[in-house]
Amino acid sequence: MSLDKSEVQKIAWLARLAIDEQDIPNYSVELSNILDLVERMNSVDTDGISPLAHPLELPARLRGDEITEKDQREHFQKHAPLTDEGCYLVPKVIE
Repeated sequence: MSLDKSEVQKIAWLARLAIDEQDIPNYSVELSNILDLVERMNSVDTDGISPLAHPLELPARLRGDEITEKDQREHFQKHAPLTDEGCYLVPKVIE
């Protein structure tokens, strides 16, 4: 696919890019090459191939979900001005 001058200018306008007049032929070639690559990639038969989340398919290294700290809620809440059933009470700020 080959883009002409008006198409390159329209793409630049849509992208809100200012390009110099002398750069348009270079942009035309580069954008045409990109579109040709996309066209070739679209022609590849991908039936029966499942998509990958990551190209290396490495398993996630997860640590065990273990409690490592003791429960200190009572200790912290005894210093709070107001608490109720394990929750901190604060003044109402929104009507």
